Amino acid sequence: MRRLSLSNRLALLFAACTAVVSLFAGVLFSRASEAHFIELDQQLLDGKLIGLRRALQDIQSSESEVKLQDELSRQADLSLRITGSDGQRWYDSSIRVPKELPKAPGLTTLSSDGTDYRVLNAPLYPGKPDSPQLTLLLDITHHQHFLQRMQHLIWLTVGLSALATALLGAWAARSGLRPLRRMSAVASGVSANSLNARLPEENMPPELAEMAHNFNAMLGRLDDSFQRLSAFSADIAHELRTPLSNLLTHTQVTLTRPRPLEDYREALHSNLEELQWMAQLVNDMLYLAKADHGLLTPKREPLELAEEADVLLEFFAPLAEDARVTLSRDGMARMEGDRSMLRRALSNLLDNALRFTPVGGEVRVRIVDQPKGLSLTVENSGDGIAEVLLPRLFDRFYRADPARQEGSSEHAGLGLAITQSIIRAHGGQIRCESENGGTRFVIELPKGD
Repeated sequence: MRRLSLSNRLALLFAACTAVVSLFAGVLFSRASEAHFIELDQQLLDGKLIGLRRALQDIQSSESEVKLQDELSRQADLSLRITGSDGQRWYDSSIRVPKELPKAPGLTTLSSDGTDYRVLNAPLYPGKPDSPQLTLLLDITHHQHFLQRMQHLIWLTVGLSALATALLGAWAARSGLRPLRRMSAVASGVSANSLNARLPEENMPPELAEMAHNFNAMLGRLDDSFQRLSAFSADIAHELRTPLSNLLTHTQVTLTRPRPLEDYREALHSNLEELQWMAQLVNDMLYLAKADHGLLTPKREPLELAEEADVLLEFFAPLAEDARVTLSRDGMARMEGDRSMLRRALSNLLDNALRFTPVGGEVRVRIVDQPKGLSLTVENSGDGIAEVLLPRLFDRFYRADPARQEGSSEHAGLGLAITQSIIRAHGGQIRCESENGGTRFVIELPKGD
């Protein structure tokens, strides 16, 4: 079978993509319209349910039927059935009410004899097990007809627009790719022995001129060494998506109508918090980028680890007291290192331990002085971490808690990655050990000169 040309492939792919996107948009719009009508019907029936319960406060009263008829007369397409707790039918407001109705509580949809209903089942006296049951039926036939007509119009519009766009796209692809034939003659002469050859960029369409320029630039970089690819752009875009969406939504809601000055000040304060978090996220990513390129150069100053740990424990003491968690430290050792960087690493571990320690638990810092180095352990009680998750704990933006998979204004999943970079910059290693009843992070550092 003959292979398809590039023009035909582009035309087919463009047609397929257009059809898929148009189909998705049509389905989404159709579902949204249907959900909108269901929400409106739910609100209407909930309001009528309150009125009917008020009218039937005393179902034995002679006035209850008058109030009931008055309430039902306000909604011509609303019917009511009252049944006893034993399932016996007590009352039907209309002879058109179907004999068999759904018995499940809540809102359902029913079709009977060419008529569509929205059915709401609820007890007359909430909280009483032997309460009579109210069944409200709202005739939504006109809604359904409208939705059907709208769906037919949507599918017709989607089909015609997809066909027209596909045809125009095919024509544009074939016309736009004609200059490639002229480029192929020059490109065929490029080989490993003639990397100085370049594609002509003059008299090229703007789109192909850019491609030729990029191709020429690629040829000029062939002798350069390849560097490790980084997922920095994708990660930062993923994390910034949520705060940016929050900023846009909050600002748009604030600007929908004039508001008091205090509301604008409140909105600015809220936006400031999101902006501060994004700035911190960018700073953390730049910090990790410097670490990846070996640009972190810790200062070397004498440190007493016990004193540094006590300072941080004192800082976290109010948080621990609020969470009813006990903090403790034992052991001491001296080393040479960067005070601010090591404090940041230890602070990340303590903050992480406090967040996952249950009420009444304990967070312990242990320092062990060894002949060839020292060991610092941060251990907390509580549920352990699954063994399969341990190798990923130090990955950027990774969160072991499944409830925190999207960007958060508090923790972006970079703390452990930063801690690992700091420890490695000091020539040490960090690992996590976990079992039922506790988790501990073990840091091994050299003492220095």
